[in-house]
Amino acid sequence: MPENTKDKERPFSRVVQKLRQVGLRPTRQRLALAKILFDGPCRHVTAEILHDEVSQANISVSLATIYNSLHQFTNAGLLREVVVDSGRTYFDTNISDHYHYFMEKEGCLKDIPRGAINFDMLPDEPEGKKFSRIEVIIHVTEESQK
Repeated sequence: MPENTKDKERPFSRVVQKLRQVGLRPTRQRLALAKILFDGPCRHVTAEILHDEVSQANISVSLATIYNSLHQFTNAGLLREVVVDSGRTYFDTNISDHYHYFMEKEGCLKDIPRGAINFDMLPDEPEGKKFSRIEVIIHVTEESQK
């Protein structure tokens, strides 16, 4: 059977496999959320954005379940949590090491192109510790009118 025919017959097979690979049971809610999150290009979402998308697709999932699932996906390594400030958290489907712009007016994250930031010097690691990753979020605002 051709691959594209197989995918049309089993639209959730890829996300079922993705969830099982990280040890998460593919519940109805997780499948619905995973399909919305992972079928398509990489993107940044908040729980509220995802809740709106789920509602528009006529899928009934509570906001609390969405928060729980996003954190489960993050803990399993499927998402990357990006904390912009104390009241704003995004979840990134691109889990590779990369940095972000936070567009303040639009309220969204955008990836900074790979290689655009260079670290020539970092402080020494604390004794007995090692760096695990570096987070960079550059807040971008409108230029003031003159």
